Amino acid sequence: MSFLSILATRSLLQDSSDPALDQKIPAGSSFYVGFDPTSPNLHIGNLIQVIVSIHLAQSSGLKPIVLFGGSTGSIGDPSGRSLERQLLERATIDANVASHTKILQEIFARAGVSCEFVNNYDWTASVTMLDFLRDVGKHFTVNYMIAKEVVKTRLEGDGISFTEFSYMLLQAFDFLHLYKKHNCRLQFGGSDQWGNITAGLELIRRSLQGEAYAFSVPLCVDSEGRKFGKTAAGAVWINAAGLSPYEFHQYWLNSADADVEKLLKIFTFMTLEEISELVAEHTQAPEKRLAQTRLADLVTTLVHGSSAVEEANTSRSVLFGGSMDNLSEDQLLAIFSGVPSSEIQRQQLSELSTSDLFVLAKLAPSKGEVRRLIQNGGAYLNNERLNDGNLRLGEIIDAGKNILVLRSGKKNYHLVKIVS
Repeated sequence: MSFLSILATRSLLQDSSDPALDQKIPAGSSFYVGFDPTSPNLHIGNLIQVIVSIHLAQSSGLKPIVLFGGSTGSIGDPSGRSLERQLLERATIDANVASHTKILQEIFARAGVSCEFVNNYDWTASVTMLDFLRDVGKHFTVNYMIAKEVVKTRLEGDGISFTEFSYMLLQAFDFLHLYKKHNCRLQFGGSDQWGNITAGLELIRRSLQGEAYAFSVPLCVDSEGRKFGKTAAGAVWINAAGLSPYEFHQYWLNSADADVEKLLKIFTFMTLEEISELVAEHTQAPEKRLAQTRLADLVTTLVHGSSAVEEANTSRSVLFGGSMDNLSEDQLLAIFSGVPSSEIQRQQLSELSTSDLFVLAKLAPSKGEVRRLIQNGGAYLNNERLNDGNLRLGEIIDAGKNILVLRSGKKNYHLVKIVS
């Protein structure tokens, strides 16, 4: 199959500049995809671009270039926004680029794909305003630019600054530079980038009479038409600084049955036949969540490594009464981030009994109720069953421990943080 066909069958293709572009790009050429450093974190929308890059590299032999927008990021892409972005300082942009580089290097290495990483600040910082207007701006009419959907939408709303209006010219300049210096003949990006991407084709055609190609990837939405990758807490980040590997793994485990087949096609490299077989098996016993488990394990392995999957599954077992002995405090905080919590002073440990703690946590209304809970085998401290409600916390809690997990019954948890 051609790489366009592969992408289409996996819901990863929307627009293309030429339906036969995969047959026209010369062997040994490169392609590029860009990332704007507006945040130190990357989200699963960015992950889709990484996965498409891996498909392209593995199926076409084209060489991947990952471009970081050190210059375009200082202006702000107007795509998909009704208001102008806050401009970032150079030091912030550089730090974000460094963060993105580390994240993506690790993911591409796990996939066995070698990439070239470039920063468009390296070839735009020294270009003068006059040179840019003469060499790039002269190839575009204002009519052409305002016809682009992103500009048209902003003009019909609150307007667009000249700074953001020029963004597509800078992105076009990137494609021209890579075309000339890196043998780059193909660019792809999200569907919201299509106007900017095709501006690059136009600049190459007008300035060099050259032929380049492009395609876009559709926005990923769930079965109810909502943008995928958003939660009540915000974006689903693909780096541990933004979201712990355990929470990342849990996100995929909680995928809806109606979405899981599509997500397996988009976010994993399973063959379509393997996906069909897994979904059929899943349908026979959906309560086992076989498809979601496979999805979570594969995506987490790609993003965080196989050890993260093992840790996530260990952490998951804690919710079902498993041992907490080998878990870090950060892992415990991630696992129990959604349960009620409270704080106690370290000096209180010598004053409080285990019964006191359960009452303070409101897991029981009185010490008498705690005694009955213990007698019935329903009181747990750090997933260990309590047999005595009169034990002093200072005698049983290690000096270096800062997190306590209380449980009443099977699933009624409370997190206690010990503070100085």
